[in-house]
Amino acid sequence: MQIHCAGSPATSSSAVIEVTRATRTILHVDMDAFYASVEQRDNPRLRGKPVVVGGGNNRGVVAAASYEVRQYGVRSAMPMSDARRRCPELIRVQPRMSHYQAVSRQIFTIFREFTPLVEGLSLDEAFLDVTASRNLHGSGVDIAKQIKRCIRERTSLTASVGVAENKLVAKIASDMDKPDGLVVIRADNCCEKLDPLPVAVIPGIGPQTLARLQRLGIHSVGDLRLAPDRDLANIFGRFAARTRERAAGIDNRPVAACREEKSISAEETYEVDLSNRGDMERELLRLAETTARRLRKSDLQAGTVQIKIRQSDFQTFTRQKSLHPPAHGTDQIYQVVRALLDIWLEENPGTRIRLLGVGATKLSAAEQRDLFAADDNTAANPIDRAVDGIRDRFGNSSVGRARTLDRP
Repeated sequence: MQIHCAGSPATSSSAVIEVTRATRTILHVDMDAFYASVEQRDNPRLRGKPVVVGGGNNRGVVAAASYEVRQYGVRSAMPMSDARRRCPELIRVQPRMSHYQAVSRQIFTIFREFTPLVEGLSLDEAFLDVTASRNLHGSGVDIAKQIKRCIRERTSLTASVGVAENKLVAKIASDMDKPDGLVVIRADNCCEKLDPLPVAVIPGIGPQTLARLQRLGIHSVGDLRLAPDRDLANIFGRFAARTRERAAGIDNRPVAACREEKSISAEETYEVDLSNRGDMERELLRLAETTARRLRKSDLQAGTVQIKIRQSDFQTFTRQKSLHPPAHGTDQIYQVVRALLDIWLEENPGTRIRLLGVGATKLSAAEQRDLFAADDNTAANPIDRAVDGIRDRFGNSSVGRARTLDRP
């Protein structure tokens, strides 16, 4: 079955689904090279220079890349060693997450001046449903221009905006004219705009799937939309129909204004593999402490905790355990992940560890507990609360457990 988009001719006698004009107006706002742009804004000496924000060792990854360094092929999530090889002159800046979060709050305040329907995807991007705001603020294009102007005036940063009638197409549109772009895709020109794009712009198409599609001669979104049913079924199985709909720009998902956080985690890639058990336990404690603090700061507790282990040969393993009842105390989380590490090390003796991570899932709101209950093991203990308070006031590096400070 092929899908015929409004405004494009039908190309087959197969059954046709007409894509009718939607009534929603959705914006996808994506800040341009957010972390790097904040650093260049704050430090004039970095402006116009090839800047990356990211980890301090060769095994760290690029969290953000300025547009000046992207011309060398440097991208976010690239290993820092690869980035330096591509651009030896790059300037690395240590991340300042609390500062980026503060700037992000300024930006999201602007979003909510135009609509309460804001679905944040990260610190630097969000979906906005401005359908009900058009009578007050004008068309979707007018609102997009106002948001871009407000962001520039209040933060001296730029954003790229996609305007469409659903989330999928708005997100694709926002990436079509970066930086500082504004792209509108309407229902009557949707296929005209999407068909020439590389098929990889469709969410869910990774490298392996992309290679299979290309072997069948499916290179563009238009190729995907018009591909034979049997080809899509062989690759996508029961998701074949949904994939074809995406290629036609069909997406009925609403903007979820109160998007629940699904997980909180902390992980680190080490410049030198961890081979000593004591070093592993120390790093695990440090990561458990970070994860637990993030839980407490968000007034959340974890129903499940997990560890992530990547060996020196890049094999990656995860192990998890449920908490009954849920908790957000550093000691509770560390005891569980240490036990998980012990079990894994027994199964994999002599392993050298390249990356460790601690994660918390099945999150729920932290409950108010009886302060005088002697058997309450789930609440944050006085040490956790004291450390949280000091770090809130003086920074994350101001205080720490002695074991976590003694790093090689």
